[in-house]
Amino acid sequence: MKILITGGAGFIGSAVVRQFINESEATVINVDKLTYAGNLESVAEAATSPRYHFEQVDICDVPALRRLFTQYQPDAVMHLAAESHVDRSIDGPAQFVETNIIGTYTLLEAARAYWAGLPGDRKQAFRFHHISTDEVYGSLGAEGFFTEETPYQPNSPYSASKASSDHLVRAWHHTYGLPVVTTNCSNNYGPYHFPEKLIPLVIIKALRGEPLPVYGKGDNIRDWLYVDDHARALRLVLEKGRLGETYNIGGHNERTNLQVVQGICGLLDELVPGSPHAPHAKLISFVTDRPGHDQRYAIDAGKIERELGWRPRESFESGLRKTVQWYLDNRGWWQRVLDGSYRGERLGAAGGEGV
Repeated sequence: MKILITGGAGFIGSAVVRQFINESEATVINVDKLTYAGNLESVAEAATSPRYHFEQVDICDVPALRRLFTQYQPDAVMHLAAESHVDRSIDGPAQFVETNIIGTYTLLEAARAYWAGLPGDRKQAFRFHHISTDEVYGSLGAEGFFTEETPYQPNSPYSASKASSDHLVRAWHHTYGLPVVTTNCSNNYGPYHFPEKLIPLVIIKALRGEPLPVYGKGDNIRDWLYVDDHARALRLVLEKGRLGETYNIGGHNERTNLQVVQGICGLLDELVPGSPHAPHAKLISFVTDRPGHDQRYAIDAGKIERELGWRPRESFESGLRKTVQWYLDNRGWWQRVLDGSYRGERLGAAGGEGV
């Protein structure tokens, strides 16, 4: 099987690439523009395989996409390429519209043209898997969960652009018959996470003894999903998911942002004995909340469990410990990221920087 993966040098995409190369016989075509969050070091081990191919291509580039489909003749597409940072979308929404909406449209059209020309058996087997987020559903109150039937109510430029891409994928299935599956996931965390997101940012700032700025009261709740659990779920949906269906993927791990930060601080106290910054929790500070900050996300992942038998293997405690240990063991990786244009800022904080 040949799988074309967009965004395969990103956080989630690289986990999918590594699993396919390490745990299957599939051939992977990694298509990535290599923006600030793309890092080929995240797939360095997979890149040694003869079943791995890399193409630096923008998904908005029509001729380049046509060439990829013609050259590689993939059996499936997994579309993970996206601008994905809420704070960045607040400060600069244009790139999110361009990549997440126009890019998805462009990829859908390239896939549709390719799929239409496939012979019978290959046309029947082809799949287009669109990977999205739970943020398209908006914000939950203190109770309840997002299900696959929850109405869309995106509240940030990022989530609005992802909601738009979801609707395009649905329309291409119902209008043109393109064989699609869609997944919406909760917050991911784990190794190789770009250091502007909550968990890696807190780990790195705490190791340096820098303030750990938390938005508002720190009571915003997210459902955390270990990235390797997510990658396994994505592979399962690609293989066995029902065409035209959506599957929500969640980690069953609701935590407030403050609980997450405190958990990281506790692990660093344990794993970095003698640190001059311990107890690390004393570094926590509270800053002005960001605009449109959704209060709570929580996913009901019952459908994927019932239909496909998937459940997360990692608890939040086990996954967070693995993640903190990975960042301690791989300082070279994130130091090289930080030596580039990114310098640890949080954007779009409306008067403060926080997590």
